[in-house]
Amino acid sequence: MSKTRMLAVAAASAIAIGLPSLAAAQGEVNVYTYREQKLIQPLFDAFTKDTGIKVNAISASSGLDQRIKTEGANSPADVLLTVDIGRLEDAVQAGITQPIKSDVIDKAVPPQYRDPEGHWAGISMRARVIYASKDRVKQDAITYEELADPKWKGKICIRPGKHIYNNALIAAVIAKHGEAKAEEWLKGLKANLAQKPSGGDRDQARDVAAGKCDLGIGNTYYWALMTKDPKQKGWTEATKVILPTFAGGGTHVNLSGVVLAKHAPNKANAMKLIEWLAGDKAQHMYADSVYEYPVKAGIEINPIIAGYGKLNADPMPISKIAEFKKAAANLVDKVGFDN
Repeated sequence: MSKTRMLAVAAASAIAIGLPSLAAAQGEVNVYTYREQKLIQPLFDAFTKDTGIKVNAISASSGLDQRIKTEGANSPADVLLTVDIGRLEDAVQAGITQPIKSDVIDKAVPPQYRDPEGHWAGISMRARVIYASKDRVKQDAITYEELADPKWKGKICIRPGKHIYNNALIAAVIAKHGEAKAEEWLKGLKANLAQKPSGGDRDQARDVAAGKCDLGIGNTYYWALMTKDPKQKGWTEATKVILPTFAGGGTHVNLSGVVLAKHAPNKANAMKLIEWLAGDKAQHMYADSVYEYPVKAGIEINPIIAGYGKLNADPMPISKIAEFKKAAANLVDKVGFDN
């Protein structure tokens, strides 16, 4: 029997017993994503159009790494998309990853945005920045260290310190200055808060616009998204984005990243998706639809994000920040930051 005839018989048999055909099995990739599916569906659609590979996506705000772990060797997950270095590290610690071995990824993604052992790779970046009152804040430059300066007493708003975005920032301070100085800094920041840490990043811009505080801490993309929302646009009109830096360093950035699942049943297609996400088309789409910074050099930044000023990302490897994730959470508890 010819090879073509054998494949045809196998496909017919699969259909007869209710299993996916060989063509369908070869043409799919299963993605678990912490990113809202509506935000990234355009990327999945474009990937399918370019490759013919169908993307089956499951979206959730938490628990996906543990779900994959529980599913074990029978997990259908091929790829996990995350929105923070903390969750990338959680996936590694859960034992649900395998190394991404790809010259395409090594070339497109700078080393500081990849796991040294290959278990994750950054796809896009966001910066942790200041939403400052246009009327009440005259300066256009600030350091993260300065947030603990008593001159800002009662003037800062922030979401809880235990949130993953702030956890990464605090971990970066520990990596920069050591735990003792980071604790002193966190106490100073707490003393400068206008109110108990609460809400999300958009709420900080809302409260600055309402005069409850002069500085709010949030991610770059939220401010851009608010400019497109009629109910929130006024908050951006009352604020400006300042790209803070570490003293002697750059702006703290975090990653949206990708993991290759340990038991990926469609590994070849998973690798095609991972490499496609680091390519020019996807990087442009991330920049324009999600308002993040591309990780690949040479990709144009969305005009709204570019309007913040030139991003000089801190050169510290993101993997080093991940090392202090637990220490950062402990500091939040120790100083009673969220109380």
